[in-house]
Amino acid sequence: MRRVERTRSADGTAIAFDRSGRGPAIVVVGGALADRSAFASLAARLASRFTVIALDRRGRGDSGDTAPYAVEREVEDIAAILDEAGGSSFLFGHSSGAVLALETARTLPGRVPKLAVYEPPFVVDDSRAPLPADYVTRLETLVSEDRRGDAVAYFMTTGPVVPAEVVTSMREKPFWPDLETVAHTLAYDGMIMAGLIGGRPEPLERWASLSVPTLVMDGGASPPWQRAAVQALASVLPDALHRTLADQDHGPGADVLAPVLVDFFAG
Repeated sequence: MRRVERTRSADGTAIAFDRSGRGPAIVVVGGALADRSAFASLAARLASRFTVIALDRRGRGDSGDTAPYAVEREVEDIAAILDEAGGSSFLFGHSSGAVLALETARTLPGRVPKLAVYEPPFVVDDSRAPLPADYVTRLETLVSEDRRGDAVAYFMTTGPVVPAEVVTSMREKPFWPDLETVAHTLAYDGMIMAGLIGGRPEPLERWASLSVPTLVMDGGASPPWQRAAVQALASVLPDALHRTLADQDHGPGADVLAPVLVDFFAG
C-alpha cells in the first residue's frame, strides 16, 4: 500500500496526498464528494509519463479541516501541494475542483504552466434552473441536523440534477455511507460555485485575463446545460483548447481521459 504523504497549508491544516509515477508533475483536484482515491485509475495511466499528485481536499479522506471555511483556503491548500511538486506543476481539475484549479492559476501566476479542466458546473443559460438562493444554507442545515444522507441526496437532485428515483436507489448501495462521511464538504463546493450558477455567462469573465494554456473538456453524453457552461468558459479564456470526449458524461473514463491529458501536457 502506498504511504500517504502530508503537507501543511498556510493556515496549518494538514493536506494529504498521493504521489505516483515519474516525470513532470500533474496535480489533480477532485470535485464534490471525491477524495484522492477517485483518481487512482487515471494516475496509473499517466504514471509512465508524469508524476501524478492527487490530494484529499480539506475535510475529506486523510486531510484536516480548519474552520472557518473559505475558498481562498482551498487555493492555499493547492499552493502547498505545488510546493511539494517543486514550486510549479501542471494542474487538472474536475467539476468544482476545476473551478479551484482556475482560481489557482489566476491567483498564482507563474506556478501553473498548463491547466486542464473537465466540466466545471457553471450554469450560464436557461437550459436548466439556477440553484436556489438558499442552496448552501440548506446543505449546512441538513448536516447540522445529522441528516447527512439527506444532504447528499439534496446535493445530487439539486446540483447535478440526478433523478430522485436514481438517488433513492443509490442510498441502498454499499458506497452510500462513504458519501455521507464527507457530506459537510458539500457546502464548501456550494461556496466555490457562488455567483457562477445563476444562469448568466458574465461571471466567467473573472478568468478573461488568464493567459495559461488551458484544455477545457466536456463529455458528449453530458446534458446541454453542462456543455453550454464549458463552451462559455472556452470562449472567455484567451488561450483555450476545447475538446469534447465522445460518449462520456460528468465522470469520464480514465482510459478516455488519460490520452487526452498526455497529448495536452506533453505537447
